[in-house]
Amino acid sequence: MGHPNVLYGIIPYCYKIYLCCMQLSKNFSLAEMTKSVTAKRLGIDNTPNEQQIEYLRELCANVLQPLRDELGPILITSGLRVPELNKAVGGSGTSQHCALNGAAADIDMDAKNTEVFNYIKDNLVFDQLIWEFGSKECPDWVHVSYNYGKNRGQVLRAVKQNGKTKYLNYES
Repeated sequence: MGHPNVLYGIIPYCYKIYLCCMQLSKNFSLAEMTKSVTAKRLGIDNTPNEQQIEYLRELCANVLQPLRDELGPILITSGLRVPELNKAVGGSGTSQHCALNGAAADIDMDAKNTEVFNYIKDNLVFDQLIWEFGSKECPDWVHVSYNYGKNRGQVLRAVKQNGKTKYLNYES
């Protein structure tokens, strides 16, 4: 498979417009799932390839759209991060945000983060669900991933220990 900008033989500018308008589900667009201020600031092309788009579609169809249908609009603060962008933001080398074997999104609804977390945990199929930092009452944000048929249903809590992020099994 070649570079995504030659997909369907469309010239790069037209391809970018095509991607900008692509819907991944009823309420989620590819533009929303690839938007990154860091990529823009550093000049990193966060354009997905065909496989990454398919992984993002699965995440939207199986997790994000059902979540939105239940709770209303949700704010995605991080979706796809190509490996160069993932490195620039200090992401894990195995992050599902890179959509190499699934896809991930970070959701930040402030005071509703606990409700978001619990709805996903109790009602949806997912690979990983992470209560990201915060307090015992509310995470700072929620990370969720979907792994295209290989979902572990792993529920974790991210904490800082000695200045490093550790992932512990979530206990309610």
